This record gives sequence, C-alpha cells and structure tokens, in this order.
Amino acid sequence: MSLMPKTLLVRAFLLIVVLIALSFAAALAIFRHAVQEPHAKQMAQLVVSTVNLTRAAVLSSAPEWRSALLAELRDAEGMRIQLADPTDVLEPLPDESPELHEMMEEVRERLGDDTRFAAWRNGEEALWVSFHIGGDEFWLALPRERIEHPLSEVLLAWGGVVLLLALLGAYFIARQVARPLKRLAQAAQQVGEGKTPATLPERGAQEVATVSRAFNRMSADLAANERERALVLAGISHDLRTPLARVRLAAELTADASLREGLVADVEQMDSVIQQFLDYARLDESEAAAPTDVAVLIEEVAQCFAAQAKSLALDLQPLPQLAVRPLLLKRALSNLLDNAIKYGGGEISVTLRSMHDGVELSVADCGAGIPEEQRESVKRPFVRLQAARSDAGGSGLGLAIVERAARLHGGAFHLEPREGGGLVARLVLPNR
Repeated sequence: MSLMPKTLLVRAFLLIVVLIALSFAAALAIFRHAVQEPHAKQMAQLVVSTVNLTRAAVLSSAPEWRSALLAELRDAEGMRIQLADPTDVLEPLPDESPELHEMMEEVRERLGDDTRFAAWRNGEEALWVSFHIGGDEFWLALPRERIEHPLSEVLLAWGGVVLLLALLGAYFIARQVARPLKRLAQAAQQVGEGKTPATLPERGAQEVATVSRAFNRMSADLAANERERALVLAGISHDLRTPLARVRLAAELTADASLREGLVADVEQMDSVIQQFLDYARLDESEAAAPTDVAVLIEEVAQCFAAQAKSLALDLQPLPQLAVRPLLLKRALSNLLDNAIKYGGGEISVTLRSMHDGVELSVADCGAGIPEEQRESVKRPFVRLQAARSDAGGSGLGLAIVERAARLHGGAFHLEPREGGGLVARLVLPNR
C-alpha cells in the first residue's frame, strides 16, 4: 500500500516543503561552518587572552598596587576578579547555545580541563571564568555583551521567519496548480455522469487557461450534440412509430390469421428495437434522483417478468431509502431480467444487499455465461455474442443500457461467472 498522498495539492506541497527543508538544512550547515565556528573560536581566543593577561598583571604587580589594579580593571574594563569560595552559588551557561559550548571546549583545551564557567555567581550576571594562581582559584567576570554576539540569534530568527514565509508560499503555489485541475476533474466527472457542468474560468497560467478553454468548448459541443440528438429522436419516434402503427392496424384487418400473427410479431419486434434505441439514446438523463425504496422497485419490475421466467427468486435485504433515478434503474433491471430469460435458461435469482459504501443489486442465471475475454466488450453498444445473433428481437443495446445507467448513477457494472455455471450481473450503486 503506497503512502504517497493522492491529491496533487498535498503531493506538490510536500515536494516543495522537502526542497525547502533541504535548502534550509544546507544553509544552516554553511552558516555553522562560516559564522558560528569562527565566532566561537574568536570568543575563546578573547577569553583566553583576557585570563592570561589578567593573571600576568596580577602576578607582576606589587602587592601594594594590586587593589588599585583590580579597581582600575573594574572601572575601566568592567572586569571583576574575586577569590573563589566553596559557598558560591553558580548557574551554568545555557547548553542550547552551540557557540558557547564550542567556546568552552576551546578555552578548556588552552587553560586546562579544570576551568569552570558560570552565567550567574552569587546573583551577579556575567561571563564567569575560573583560573588558578598558585593554589588559589579566582573568578574573572567578563561583560557578556563583549563576548557574545547577537548576530547568530538574529540570523536564526530571521531564518525561521523566511522558512515560514517559504512554506506559506509553497502552499499557495501548490494550491494555484491544484485548484484548476480539481475543478477540471469535477467538471469531467459531471460530464461522465451525463450532466452539463458550469463553465470553467479561463484565467490563470497559460496552460491552465488553454485546457479550461478547450474543456468548455468540448462541453458546449456535447451539449449541442445532445440537443440535436433529442431532435433526431423526436423525428425517429414520429417517422417510424406512425407507419408501424398503420402496418399493425392493417395486419389486424387481414383475414389470413397466420399472416396477421406474423405481421403483428414483426411489428412488435421492430417496435421493441426502436424502443431500445430510444432508451439508449435518451436513457432518462434529465431524471432527477429521488429517495427510493430499491427493494420495492425491484419487486415491481420482477412481477412483470415472473410469468416469462421458469423461476424467479428474490433475496432482498431491507435497506433505507436510496437516492436513485427510479425510471433509469427500472430500465436497467428490466434489461438484466430480459437477458437472463433469453440467454440464461429462465432460472433467475435477484439479490439486493448492503455494502460499506453503497448497495449491490445482482441478477444471476444458470445459462452458458459469457467468456471472460468478452465480458467487457458486450457492454459496448451493438456488440452481440455469436449465440445471441439468431435472436431477431435484440439490438445489442441491453447491457450497454445497464452500463450507462450505472455510470450515470456514479456506480459500476460487473459481469462475473456464477458458481455452478451461469452468469452474475452485479450493479453497484453508491450510497448517496
């Protein structure tokens, strides 16, 4: 199972974030190498020089002048030298500063491992550094502002601000790319469901505007084709149904009974083929979805085929009402039952059950079934199996109508072999 996010927005955003993070890590490494390490060595050198000069001044001065020397260092340089006491209350330097940590390591290498540091001593803030004269330990207090430089903290703070702005920019860039594609995908899904989507905005990047303009043109052409198809269907209905009605009327007036029965049967077959053409072309695309008790709908359709089937078993699980197109679903189920009677031996079982994301309506028969390599092709219009070509009443549109009805509902249509022989046609409807 892939852990990669599915949406383009998240994928693009994560990719940009990874690139920003790598760039920021590289910048930190360069900053540490070019700024922090040299600055830490510079602080260490200043501390070591100050301690050595202070120790040398104290050792070389006459005892009677030491007090004046210490006072001069305190007043002029801000440095204080005090004798260490076991009762001193010390607060160590912060560990989170890498520069101070490197500085202390560098100073201990030069002055000895027994060198101690403190940020506070007996309530006084300074950079306290210990050193030894003879057997005595002294504390030297240096003004922290002379040692520590706020440049590193300032650069890090601004680096954090820049990182935050870069992440916000990455999100908006990814959003600018993903939003038009998401709108395009939603509009394409509406076209697939037989709806006419709203016009997409033709703005933004040149490529996005070009795709949106092409899609809008395609959608308008499809809508125009649908209107022309409606006009053609109206003509077919008028031009073919009316002559057929006259032929049937003439057949009913014929004295020859065998000729009359043959003519009536031919007219009914022609009328059935015309009706299938009209059903496939129109397919109630304008019908609105409505809350429907699917089990009751199935029972109504099954009653119409009960007399034609050898046996018709219903196994309908009670379900809440489902938002479907009732006439469209009835037409799809009628085609499945009609095929099961014609080619499935007439022994039919209809099952309705709930699924985790919708419902499944299945029609099973005990016929010869459909070879696996032909199960997808028979869903296309006018495709008929060799065994069904002798059926003059068919047009090769039955399963195509079911497939299109499933797509208009946002579901799926599957043909599978039945255990023990036969075919199972499964119509899966989403739970909306």
